Amino acid sequence: MWVRGVKDLLRYDKMVEAALRGVVREVLARAAASGLPGAHHFYITFRTAHPGTTLPEDLRKQYPEEMTVVLEHQFWDLEVEEEKFSVTLSFKNRPERLTVPFAAVSAFADPSVKFGLQFTTGGEAEAEGAKSEAPEQPAAAKEGEVITLDAFRKK
Repeated sequence: MWVRGVKDLLRYDKMVEAALRGVVREVLARAAASGLPGAHHFYITFRTAHPGTTLPEDLRKQYPEEMTVVLEHQFWDLEVEEEKFSVTLSFKNRPERLTVPFAAVSAFADPSVKFGLQFTTGGEAEAEGAKSEAPEQPAAAKEGEVITLDAFRKK
């Protein structure tokens, strides 16, 4: 990341993204320990070809790049580790186990409270960070609006 002609050697963009992925990790860990509270439910979009992502081959063929799953009523055995989570979901009335590294997650949303995060993934952040200058700080979010990491990057 470049700031007014000076290279950001600390890579604040990567730190912010890692912290926000930590939010996803913590939310999933709470759901694994206690279930989903109230009307909370999650939409999780992830890159299916990311290293460490495991899913049945028929799903990988159907979703060769990205897939969104919903954790609401029918999910089982949610397990959360430092770098990944695993969950069993039903596809065509068959239980299937998925494992998703947090680095593969490209979006997370909890529509019940109008909360969402969108992540750059893989080399996108590197390539964008190498050529971008400091962006203007975005305006504060209006009620119900989602601010993504991209709002902090100059387009």
